[in-house]
Amino acid sequence: MLLTITQLATNVDAAELIAELVPPKEFGSASFASYRPDPNFESQAIAAAKAKDFVEGLKKAKKSKPFGIYFDGGFGVGKTHLLASCFHSFRGKKLFGSFLAFTSLIGALGFAETLRLLKTYDLICIDEFELDDPGDTMMMSRLLKELSAGGTHFAATSNTPPNALGQGRFAAADFAREIAAVADSFEILRIEGEDFRHRASNSSIAAISSEEFDSLVDRLKPSSKRLLTVSMDDLLKTLSGLHPSRYTKLCEQFDVVSISDLKPIDDQSAALRFVTFVDRCYEAQVSMVHTGIDATLVFLPQHLAGGFSKKYLRSISRLAAMHSLPQATEV
Repeated sequence: MLLTITQLATNVDAAELIAELVPPKEFGSASFASYRPDPNFESQAIAAAKAKDFVEGLKKAKKSKPFGIYFDGGFGVGKTHLLASCFHSFRGKKLFGSFLAFTSLIGALGFAETLRLLKTYDLICIDEFELDDPGDTMMMSRLLKELSAGGTHFAATSNTPPNALGQGRFAAADFAREIAAVADSFEILRIEGEDFRHRASNSSIAAISSEEFDSLVDRLKPSSKRLLTVSMDDLLKTLSGLHPSRYTKLCEQFDVVSISDLKPIDDQSAALRFVTFVDRCYEAQVSMVHTGIDATLVFLPQHLAGGFSKKYLRSISRLAAMHSLPQATEV
């Protein structure tokens, strides 16, 4: 089935935003038993054991002082798998979402209503905890403090330790109090290791030829697979007109995305929107193929060297994984 970007639904209401706060498809059945720590990095097994103990502690001592657990490490070391394992093994009322999902919820409902709703949950899992601007810093710090006071517990992941959040992105010293308050809410577990996808950021993610693209289209026309075909320019234009909270719904409506004329993204705001789009596609297990440049070159060198470096490097890793999925390799 062939789709164009204009055919996809993008409207999302508050109820849908709450309903989306579950682990993505990739981690829908993640468990501590299915986590495979790398024997070369002892910290992975230690983190898994402590995560399991954390959930057991919540079950046995619900009225104890609220606390959280924080998985700190590079991309591809299993942080989200462990976070989803915490979610699945906990039997109380719980939510799971990206940092962006929770800030989007506040944007849609307002802080007071979001706080009222989230106070009813025992465990909140926050994936990729990132503070990209001062407003998010203060808002999320306040949310965590008020939820903690009400008895909510947390589990979170990030590529950056809490006491380093904001470094290289804004004047972190001006927000040290808020950053410190966030850090104090978590027990930090450092996870060492290599990207399980085994794709270096400087490896090639080659484009397909026009003949290969035509073959893919012909093969998928009669199948149940949903193929979105979109040019890079049209994709970036569409993303610029949507709040990132709508990207999840967008990406759940296709199985394969073919981007024609992939090119470097000059504007950093557009580049970050593309990163979010890739994140949501990856979580939905969408395959990707493209024409144009090698996909490792989509982000400019100055952006890769800047304050959002880890976001871009993670995105390149996920782009490589998406190009390796079956639908993308059988052209």
